[in-house]
Amino acid sequence: MFTAGKGRLAALAAVAVGATVALAGCSSGDPLDSGSGDASDSPTIVIGSQDYYSNAIIAEIYAQALEANDITVDRQFRIGQREVYIPEIEGGSIDLFPEYTGNLLQYYVPDTTAKTSDDVYAALADALPEGLRVLDQSPATDQDSYNVTKAFSDANGVTSLEDLAGVTTPITLGGNSELATRPYGPEGLKSVYGVDVAFTPIEDSGGPLTLKALVDDQVQMVNIYSADPNIGSNDLVTLADPKGLFLASNVVPVVSDKVTDDIAAIINTVSAALTPEDLVALNGLSVNEQQSEEQIASDWLAEKALF
Repeated sequence: MFTAGKGRLAALAAVAVGATVALAGCSSGDPLDSGSGDASDSPTIVIGSQDYYSNAIIAEIYAQALEANDITVDRQFRIGQREVYIPEIEGGSIDLFPEYTGNLLQYYVPDTTAKTSDDVYAALADALPEGLRVLDQSPATDQDSYNVTKAFSDANGVTSLEDLAGVTTPITLGGNSELATRPYGPEGLKSVYGVDVAFTPIEDSGGPLTLKALVDDQVQMVNIYSADPNIGSNDLVTLADPKGLFLASNVVPVVSDKVTDDIAAIINTVSAALTPEDLVALNGLSVNEQQSEEQIASDWLAEKALF
């Protein structure tokens, strides 16, 4: 695991200031100056994650970054999907959780009209309940996307969700069971694109079972997160979304009041350094090389030399 002394916090200040210029922040000034207290005096920070390997990798990166600055962390990873872990966050059991702006906004405001990254982020900041806030959003994105095989795309002339309206054969959508009631699920496809689909629940968050069902033509379209390396390695076609069924979804930490300015500065620095390309590559190390979350996080932090 990554380790570092308290003295490294001073060097982090300059990086954190640069990060807040690039991304919308939740506090002003330099959160690491001597007036904001010593991060080592902070209480134990409970970090949670979804039951999704990519989200757990991000949570582990946050955890190791905090530990590198002498902050005690309690890992509560792979809790489940949003309906399960949001009550834990709201109830104060979790202090830091990597989330995704668009999907989290739709959880609180299903009929939101925000679409762009900046608009979604601003609306999310206003939508969170008292006691919770978002830190800076990352350039990295990992949003829901609908994918088909290249064979299906070629046979039906389908490259966007709009094109699905012209498909004459039945279409079954596969994804986690909660997709059935999400705003971008079957009802969203019907209301936005006029497309009727059946639905089959596949409970592995776009993982190997979902991929196998698609390749075997048990389903014709699946929900796979956009940073999943399986999209490229299996030559899948991600259908364009010209009408904005899916909201922009940047990685964003949701935090409790226990997260001090010092801690927020560390997390903001990490978020600013995490690019979309990084996230795909990190996911590939997990999916294709079976590396552990701990190893992936440690190597990434060492490569970025943030602390």
